[in-house]
Amino acid sequence: MMKTFTNNRTDKTPDELWLVEHPAVFTQGLNGKAEHILVQQAEIEIIKTDRGGQITYHAPGQLIIYVLVDLKRAKLSVRTLVHTLEQAIINFLAELNITASARKDAPGVYIEQQKIASLGLKIRKNRSYHGIALNIDMDLTPFQYINPCGLNNLKITQLKEHCTLPTLESIEKKLCQQIINLLPSASF
Repeated sequence: MMKTFTNNRTDKTPDELWLVEHPAVFTQGLNGKAEHILVQQAEIEIIKTDRGGQITYHAPGQLIIYVLVDLKRAKLSVRTLVHTLEQAIINFLAELNITASARKDAPGVYIEQQKIASLGLKIRKNRSYHGIALNIDMDLTPFQYINPCGLNNLKITQLKEHCTLPTLESIEKKLCQQIINLLPSASF
């Protein structure tokens, strides 16, 4: 759907944020290598995607926000969009009194070297799709079956381990507001 939306949009199509939750699935990006799949799990499908990055895991309890932005119209570079999305998550977590940071060597957001949010984008005709995944309250076990994002021994965390969970509606609203605030040139 997001690929169709991106292919069909015009210069006047407003930018959009799509909020979704996926069933349990591994997704492997364009740079994905088979060696990062440590244990084959027949019950969890592996889907090859056209986003950047390696392999990751999606499941219920994880908020995914697809970021559909016309970079040319918004006068954004891909690097700026990546840093802005990371900063939006960092700002959201700060609202919950959680200190988080980005890393130069591996996109995403981390709490004390544990990854809480992943990021993967595809740019086609100067327009982004795919986006960010924030771990909220999910079964993290399947992350042990892969090298998440192609990183050996990467520890994964989730929001419920760091605070009393707000409602999903509150999380969605506050995180989307952070993205919109940090992307004033986008046309949401």
